[in-house]
Amino acid sequence: MGEKHLSYRKSIIQQLYFSESLSCAELSDRVGKSLPIVTKILNELVEEGYAVDTGLAPSTGGRRSLRYALRPDVMYVVSVAVDQFITRIVLLDMYNKPLGALEKFELPLEDNPRSLQELTDRIDDVIRASGVDRGRIAGVGIGMPGFVDPIKGVNFTFLAAPSGTLTAYMEDRLQLPVFIGNDSSLIALAELKFGAARDRKTAMVINISWGIGLGLVLNSELFRGENGFAGEFSHLPLFLNGKICSCGKRGCLETEASLLVVLDKAREGLKQGKQSLIRRLSESHHEEDMEAVTEAARRGDQFAIGLLSEAGYTLGRGAAVLIHLLNPETIILSGRGASPGILWQTPIQQALNEHCIPRLASGTSIQVSTLGYNAAIIGAAALVMDHHY
Repeated sequence: MGEKHLSYRKSIIQQLYFSESLSCAELSDRVGKSLPIVTKILNELVEEGYAVDTGLAPSTGGRRSLRYALRPDVMYVVSVAVDQFITRIVLLDMYNKPLGALEKFELPLEDNPRSLQELTDRIDDVIRASGVDRGRIAGVGIGMPGFVDPIKGVNFTFLAAPSGTLTAYMEDRLQLPVFIGNDSSLIALAELKFGAARDRKTAMVINISWGIGLGLVLNSELFRGENGFAGEFSHLPLFLNGKICSCGKRGCLETEASLLVVLDKAREGLKQGKQSLIRRLSESHHEEDMEAVTEAARRGDQFAIGLLSEAGYTLGRGAAVLIHLLNPETIILSGRGASPGILWQTPIQQALNEHCIPRLASGTSIQVSTLGYNAAIIGAAALVMDHHY
């Protein structure tokens, strides 16, 4: 099989993964190859068990065409979502459905020199436990916080390799291709390929988490910036509060709007005797504590709703900056913190009303992601398939 032919096959597999099912004509248009070439390759993929025909497309008045899709088990992707405290690992098939249970465990990144070794070991354990031959795994995709250079394979903030690059270290240990990206960029990639940013030309995807990340979709493509560092939304210097941010500067958006700030205010309020459905919060189990605050807000707890509303208004101030700079079609609230859903929208809209030029703000919609917390997992898988060529 020639190199060009192999490249065409991989491009068609990639397009089928991102679109679920396509006709020969649609594939021909997307990969830029003639209909006879695409038809020949599709027939090969069907014969070899890579693809299946899914029947005729709905009638539009002309001749109905056959549509094709990948077999879900033709290969798998190891998807890894890392944040400052919690890591999730799962094998996904070509429909982004999990093979087996998702592995979830605490892995603090700050001041943890063994974090990369532990992460690599846990990924290897998940692969071994799955029983899937490594030859059927397309690669390992990892979304992680920090200043990530996906081209060089380096995270300048966390997960330092003992020598060489992060990706080289992991590829040597795992014997698989490894692709890394900033978590917020990969959440935006998930929204672009499978979520609320699909078919949008310009979208800002806000990753509400322990910090406040941003993924930018410009001209229907993910924009990463010169070194992959675009989207450091957390560190907009919006406040004169004197609070030191994790970046070392003062007054960043993160110091007033992140989920860690919400938890700090919740703990302080409970200590001061605030009446709430939230009975008790720990000082270390951030994920469980945030779930408790969110659940209380869903049940109408005024203290919890007030905490989220305050953070939402602050997010809205940051979003006003994005609208003035980029005039996006939509702003999508995604990631871990998207679960309160509509509770974010009113305070964000209030802030936009106060801080945004009306003519600009009127053209931007605020949406809550349907992918939510799963966006990071789907984005890490999409990163692997985005490089499947």
